[in-house]
Amino acid sequence: MKFSGKSLTSMRRGTVGLVAGGLFAGVAAATIAAPAASAAPDCSGQGVANTVSSVTGSARDYLRAHPGADQVISAARNQPREEAAANIRNYFTANSQEYYELRGIIAPIGDTQRTCNVSVLPPDLESAYAEFMAG
Repeated sequence: MKFSGKSLTSMRRGTVGLVAGGLFAGVAAATIAAPAASAAPDCSGQGVANTVSSVTGSARDYLRAHPGADQVISAARNQPREEAAANIRNYFTANSQEYYELRGIIAPIGDTQRTCNVSVLPPDLESAYAEFMAG
């Protein structure tokens, strides 16, 4: 798993802040995200907003239920980029099931961006998101 880009330190506030609420800031389970991931995204403004809101809530719930992942992602916000990237990489390498579950939860963000030709993440978080999704 590799991580680069301007700001992986925002993993929790960004993708898991925007996508997680508070890469990534805080699911019921990957099974909740699966139906959303398989459905074609609604590209209306409201549809995109609903996707972001749903993914953010699911990611927050997932992180609350997985304190180790929550802790490493939360800590990354205050660490130098390289240190944060290494810590996140190490955690999710050692906990690959959690990586795949969280990846499944946040996947609808990328699906929506690609299908609807929109950007819902700021550039620095887009880079962190892309690297997290690439593994």
